[in-house]
Amino acid sequence: MRQVKTILFLLGILFLNNSCQPKVNQPMQEKVVVAYVTSWTSVMPDPAYITHINYAFGHVTETFDGVRIDNEERLHRIVALKEEAPHLKVLLSVGGWGSGRFSEMAAEEALRKSFANDCQRVVKEFGLDGIDIDWEYPTSTLAEISASPDDTENFTLLMRDIREAIGTHKLLTLASAASAQFIDFRAIDPYMDFINIMAYDMGSAPIHHAPLYRSQYAGGNTAHEAVEKHREAGVSYHKLVLGMPFYGRGGQGGFPRGMKYHDIERIEGYERRWDDEAQAPYLADSAGAFVCGYENPRSIAVKAQYIHDKGLLGGMYWEYADDNEAGDLRRAVYNGVIGRPSGAPVK
Repeated sequence: MRQVKTILFLLGILFLNNSCQPKVNQPMQEKVVVAYVTSWTSVMPDPAYITHINYAFGHVTETFDGVRIDNEERLHRIVALKEEAPHLKVLLSVGGWGSGRFSEMAAEEALRKSFANDCQRVVKEFGLDGIDIDWEYPTSTLAEISASPDDTENFTLLMRDIREAIGTHKLLTLASAASAQFIDFRAIDPYMDFINIMAYDMGSAPIHHAPLYRSQYAGGNTAHEAVEKHREAGVSYHKLVLGMPFYGRGGQGGFPRGMKYHDIERIEGYERRWDDEAQAPYLADSAGAFVCGYENPRSIAVKAQYIHDKGLLGGMYWEYADDNEAGDLRRAVYNGVIGRPSGAPVK
């Protein structure tokens, strides 16, 4: 009888140990708010309105076998926020528009594994919670970086190798094009915690660059369509994080091509209008012409409702420093995503 009790006790311990092991593919129960914080700005983010920070950027080294970090001192200061906010997760985002050498690195096993091991070194050395990969984009030379038809397959191998290097207790995420192109999402799914959809830069004035739905001012894509394209590509809703811009895109009638929200808020001489179909604001000139599409607290609240209704994991934005001093946009994201917004159901 004593032997039976001993066996049952040991089995119980084994069950508890196994049940407590982190598993990559377990759905995250709580919503996330992911803020990109850049190396070239000085404003310190308020962790009260963020669950995750993606520090931008790290890059593939010139020798194709490691990670180089922009402004390491600032990254240390960002990580130090965890001392006052233990809930905060900080990841290094490797890549960004025009950041290359991914194709060469991912193509060779030795270089790829060396890069993955250096990701683990960086995570340990800086006290990070994971790695975010922002390769824009596998197989594409649009950003004037090297590319190969084999990039998509090699991207999968890269995700596998990074996961193996950093372990299952650290986060592995990526920034994905709104089109859901370039990546084999079904193949990488076992290695990924979640996917940040860059549901912005989908057009320039005279059309919106981040509309939720279609309207006469929407171009080739919308945030809703971007979500559905990722779902069709094999990503579960609960692994999708919807990206939102803290800046506008103009370029018409002498209006600047890009403008941060804190500047849009103060600009004079333009009419602020609301596109009820797209659920997005825009600026119009004195002739009524669309000159800049952007995001405001109202459109963010609508997107937060969408996140809840669709069962998405949360919201992401680029970038923290583009908000106004009062933090209207970041508060709208946090309150909408982490809180309990109410409104009309998703179309």
